[in-house]
Amino acid sequence: MTRTITLSLDINDRRYDVDVEPRVTLLDALREHAGLTGTKKGCDQGQCGACTCHVDGKRVLSCLMLAAQAEGRKITTIEGLATGGGDLHPVQVAFMENDAFQCGYCTPGQIMSAVACIREGHAGSDEEIREYMSGNLCRCGAYNNIVAAVRQAAEMADA
Repeated sequence: MTRTITLSLDINDRRYDVDVEPRVTLLDALREHAGLTGTKKGCDQGQCGACTCHVDGKRVLSCLMLAAQAEGRKITTIEGLATGGGDLHPVQVAFMENDAFQCGYCTPGQIMSAVACIREGHAGSDEEIREYMSGNLCRCGAYNNIVAAVRQAAEMADA
């Protein structure tokens, strides 16, 4: 018999009570138990960044974190970035305005990393943006547009 645990997860300012096996990752809890499929499963090994979300305001690779480790912490996914009124986050707007995506698969993780990159103060130059966004891979090669979007959003945040 498979043992499960009940977790109460604070995701995007909403409580989710989920019954999961102790070994379930935060990524799988988000997608399969909370129904939040914006966070993508890419490599499932912490190498691509597609699963990036925020836990207590810091970016994490949700495929490497157990769901049980996130209990009692504030989790933000791509679905939680827009305001309650439905306005997009400035980084989401900048990604659209700079055409910073092609297939779109990596975009949620890229945006979550970009928000953290700006919040952490690492968007001072294109080189710095590239360095602090390097954990997020884009198979389509939209890197120049991604950097431009992060730069634009950082400039908007400074204004």
